[in-house]
Amino acid sequence: MSKDTAIVRSAAAAEDSLFPPVEARASGHLAVDAVHRLYWEESGNPDGVPVVFLHGGPGGGVGPQFRRFFDPTFYRIVLFDQRGSGRSTPFADLRNNTTGHLVEDIEALRTHLGVDRWLVFGGSWGSTLALAYAEAHPERCLGLILRGIFLCSDPEIDWFLHGMGRFFPEAARAFAGFLPEEERCDLLGAYYRRLADPDPAVHGPAARVWSAYEESCSRLIPTRSLAAADPGAAPAASSGRPEPALALARLEAHYMINRGFLDPGQLMAGLPRLRDLPVTIVQGRYDMVCPIATADAVARALPDCRYVVVPDAGHSALEPGIRRALVEATQDFRRISGP
Repeated sequence: MSKDTAIVRSAAAAEDSLFPPVEARASGHLAVDAVHRLYWEESGNPDGVPVVFLHGGPGGGVGPQFRRFFDPTFYRIVLFDQRGSGRSTPFADLRNNTTGHLVEDIEALRTHLGVDRWLVFGGSWGSTLALAYAEAHPERCLGLILRGIFLCSDPEIDWFLHGMGRFFPEAARAFAGFLPEEERCDLLGAYYRRLADPDPAVHGPAARVWSAYEESCSRLIPTRSLAAADPGAAPAASSGRPEPALALARLEAHYMINRGFLDPGQLMAGLPRLRDLPVTIVQGRYDMVCPIATADAVARALPDCRYVVVPDAGHSALEPGIRRALVEATQDFRRISGP
């Protein structure tokens, strides 16, 4: 792989490259402690190369569309909902919910499924978790495919809360305007207090506003265009139901206010542990949620990685150019890992 940046051709004329829908062939819940039970599922080839999909958010959960990044004849596809997310229980629960716990959960699931090593695929918060896991357990990784890299640093969190408004001022006004004027000097603290409140009358409206703010800033291509191409493209938070919005907003605020439960600079400092692994980074040029500067810094620290910049995409994994580049990445890994 070359350290040079690969600029993929425009997605405007590209056909949808996701693999056809595939059903899960096995699923279950794994108890990882006295509180949490994780939903997991498998699809694809039971004897294939294992790949684990780490969803974003945190709190975003998985859906059937995410199976479609992988050739089901080649990959043993493992998806799971992280603590408090999706079909894992208890829902939107903050107890024992830290990055360290999530890294341990991935190892527990790997052992439970009898996987020796697997390809780790994660975007946005999933890239944070993928890096934390791979740096802790490089011997259990076949490689990494990362999208929209986020390291949970103070500048990135500040950008999410304040910087995105430079490009989406109307969304930022709605986000800040939900709060009383006297609380707008501390957006994260004010939202976190509401989102952690057990009363649905308090946390529900805050969750919907938080989720709408993020969604408004996530795409270069409008959501309706994605939905036309793939009815499963719209994230759970956009469905209008308060439950998915709560997990996304509550867990994102929880991790942000705790700086990802990471030491400053921890993930960048651990990158040398990954230099023997094949790594592909896919980044939207106009990603406003996780700006390209972070992906670029990680790519410079991993000189043998493949760094793909999609010129006409924002943050969402399901924008046409991003999904095409991600499928190409899984196919490239197939070519280097076996027949």
